Amino acid sequence: MICLLAVCWAACTDDVSCHSPNGKIGLEYAESPSGQPSFTVTCLDTVGREHRVIDISQVGVDCNALKGNSLRLKSVAGPQRISESYTMLTGKKRNCSNEASEYLYTFTDLLGRELGVRFRLYNDGVVFRYELAGLEHDSIQNERTTYRIPEGTRRWMQKYDISYEDFYPMSTTGQQENRHWAYPALVQADEEVWTLITEAGIERYHSASSLANGEVPTDYQVVPAENHRPVSGDWHSPWRVLIVGSLADIVESTLVTDVSEPCRLTDTDWIRPGSVSWIYWAYNHGSKDYQIVKKYIDMAAELHLPYVLIDWEWDVMENGGTIDDALRYADSKGVRVLLWYNSSTAWASPEAGPLFRLNKPEDRDREYAMLNKKGVAGVKIDFFAGDTQETMNYCIDLLEDAAKYHLLVNFHGATIPRGWQRTYPNFMSAEGVYGAEWYNNKPVLTDKAAAHNATSPFTRNVVGPMDYTPCTFSDSQHPHITTHAHELALSVVFESALQHWADRPESYLSQLEAVRQFMGELPTAWDDTRLLSGYPGESVVMARRKGDVWYVGGLNGTDHSNALVMDWSFLPEGTYRVTTFADGVSAGQPWNISVDEVENGHLPTACQCNARGGFVVRVKPVSAITD
Repeated sequence: MICLLAVCWAACTDDVSCHSPNGKIGLEYAESPSGQPSFTVTCLDTVGREHRVIDISQVGVDCNALKGNSLRLKSVAGPQRISESYTMLTGKKRNCSNEASEYLYTFTDLLGRELGVRFRLYNDGVVFRYELAGLEHDSIQNERTTYRIPEGTRRWMQKYDISYEDFYPMSTTGQQENRHWAYPALVQADEEVWTLITEAGIERYHSASSLANGEVPTDYQVVPAENHRPVSGDWHSPWRVLIVGSLADIVESTLVTDVSEPCRLTDTDWIRPGSVSWIYWAYNHGSKDYQIVKKYIDMAAELHLPYVLIDWEWDVMENGGTIDDALRYADSKGVRVLLWYNSSTAWASPEAGPLFRLNKPEDRDREYAMLNKKGVAGVKIDFFAGDTQETMNYCIDLLEDAAKYHLLVNFHGATIPRGWQRTYPNFMSAEGVYGAEWYNNKPVLTDKAAAHNATSPFTRNVVGPMDYTPCTFSDSQHPHITTHAHELALSVVFESALQHWADRPESYLSQLEAVRQFMGELPTAWDDTRLLSGYPGESVVMARRKGDVWYVGGLNGTDHSNALVMDWSFLPEGTYRVTTFADGVSAGQPWNISVDEVENGHLPTACQCNARGGFVVRVKPVSAITD
């Protein structure tokens, strides 16, 4: 992993109007009618018109050393130019670079005590954090950051729950029964300009935060999960992140990792993203049945998937074998094993085991060492207790210690990614999404899945890997009514370094050879990502590149047929082999698969999809084909 950082300060200035390096994003300072500091984020559209994107109507924190309700501007320093490049092993883009203009606003309270607010203006957004120096065993009691979203503005927001598992319904009002909201939140400022609100840079002395709007429905305040415990010395908050621009700017942004701490691992050669066969969706308790586990290992081997996940209850495996037998069998098939663990912090029920093996440092070290010795590739850790500082510290401990033993990590029943995928690249994925496993739990996903699937790429999946467990052709406890091509497209549209294929072995193995081959060849970490078209809840067309090959996934989120648009202007001239997996004509003929060789100018510009349908297009230069 490579990270290069260059900074250059300009002299302090009285000009409190700030801009990103390309001039697209602006930040304007003003005092609110009550005399408190506030900021407005602006954005230029494609023809140079300025749009008012979002107001930060309040800033500040409260602690014994500072009263955030009496701040006055003392000085502004900047711009400092930041130029950075780094490499990601996972995610939507391998080679990341960002250019930022940084400004440090210094405020004082009535007693002259200082608070720094550090803003960075990127070409695709604004981030800021609070900084306090010389604290003496002080705690941050309250954060005053407030975003103003006017009534009538379209927004896609999820009700807060510690699991981050719910829908993102579109609304135009803050006057709702629910007043507590999870990150990320997507806001359409106007027809051409959008904002995604989230946070990044969670460190050991932080809790994660969420949004709450109280008596004033337009004002969404940042609410940390708990007060920061007493700290001494210098302190800073996590980064408050506003990704700004077109929908493509939102989806393609790497701002969450841009502002996160660089990779802390010195050895990353062992980290390998890949596809996983997963037992839980079809067999809730299947991981304790050795014979069923063998079926999923066989499926992984036949489809050329590098991993199999053995889920909960593997510690009580029966029916002809134990977990050690399963590990030996997987090794004989060339398949590496991931194992499920209970975090034992939230739902530590006796039937949800194994329990209490990772909580204490000495127990965790012993367990990780055992897994490494037995050749286990990684762990899936489930059922966390929300966003508290204690939970954040625990997650960091789990990641750091896992890296010592070359173990990949997938968090479930946990918070969303906030940049750890850069700092700890063995962090491969996280749930934090209303995923396919909910077909096991409630009938509601049946009717809502298509629109939900066409919303998640613009919301949850923007901020980091999302373990939706996609592509189920058969039914679980509750049926799905999306098409086969829609389901296959989920594996391209949804980014996760460990992509868990959730369906039954017999369902996958009965598909056409072209589909089976596609599953085995599909990358799960990407060199580049582009949004080709779409609108939340209606449709999405996502293009992802690995090497010379582009994979394009399209989802129709509506209940009527729809032609989804593709713009290929980013492709160089040449001849391409185009493989298309489109909707078939009926349930008995679910696939329409074609292979063509065409010049760039003759690539398909649209694909007709059935209701709740979809497609996948793989585009490979003929010059790169060796078969």
